[in-house]
Amino acid sequence: MFWRFYHLFNQSFPPAPTWSVDEIPDQTGRVHLVTGGYAGIGRETVKALLNKNATVYIAARSRTKAEAAIAALKQETGREALFLELDLASLSSVHHAATKFLAKEKELHVLYNNAGVMFTDMKLLTADGYDLQFGTNVLGHYYFTELLLPALKAGRARIINVSSIATLLIPAPTSTFDILRDGAQRQNLGLGATYRMYGLSKLGNALHAKELDRRYASAGIVSIAVNPGNISTDLYQNVQSLIRRLFFDMILYPPPIGAITQLYAGTAPEAASMGGQFLVPWARPGPASPKVSDVGLARRMWEWLEEQVSHYEEKRKD
Repeated sequence: MFWRFYHLFNQSFPPAPTWSVDEIPDQTGRVHLVTGGYAGIGRETVKALLNKNATVYIAARSRTKAEAAIAALKQETGREALFLELDLASLSSVHHAATKFLAKEKELHVLYNNAGVMFTDMKLLTADGYDLQFGTNVLGHYYFTELLLPALKAGRARIINVSSIATLLIPAPTSTFDILRDGAQRQNLGLGATYRMYGLSKLGNALHAKELDRRYASAGIVSIAVNPGNISTDLYQNVQSLIRRLFFDMILYPPPIGAITQLYAGTAPEAASMGGQFLVPWARPGPASPKVSDVGLARRMWEWLEEQVSHYEEKRKD
């Protein structure tokens, strides 16, 4: 119990960063893809990469919002990001986006699985019938990453999964993962269900990164999970305003500092040897929940994700 409270405090009120975006090496010739890159820490990530001459794709659901961000970022950096339409809550959209990207690029050097939803209504499901938070944050990113593997392997890429401090707060899912699909178990979760599902999705991001490292490190891929910190973004739009004022606003930091940890993971030369690690604010290795290091749990979740995608692929080919 003391361990948990210590790390909650340490990651919520971290020491000043010792690394800054100014230290990002020149990214000329390198291709980066940021899911959800038009807002929050995703936008700050794209901005920093453009300033270092990277080719950057913003993969997002809203063309209107993405194109507005691209135009504003061009004014700020003098460089133009590229738009890739991607709805992580639809496996069909994920497949289409990956196919389109692979038709344009043979190598992908850094993939930031950054997009996500938080504290959504439990009635909301993905297009394929999964809990909206887990289906978007984990299943969608898992499928997207798997489809992009040819380019990721060719680029000896880094894959950065954005997790959260929430991994310290929630229990691990059951071995059957039944609560991740619509059904009796999910409907009977009771009070605080949306918070639990968000925590499970962030644990899922970290487990995904751990298993990616186990499976693909030998192919030259570096997979890292990060807690970006408690950052003031639109994700908090589903938190009641009174709760936000009394609690969240006291511990939230601005988006630019929130991008530091994933930019470090994606670009710092020393981070190339950090595959399988969990980075915490700001840009430092840190302990995650013991559940994140559970090899058996990571493998079971991967197999479940693999099974869901297999079912979808069978339907798509019919």
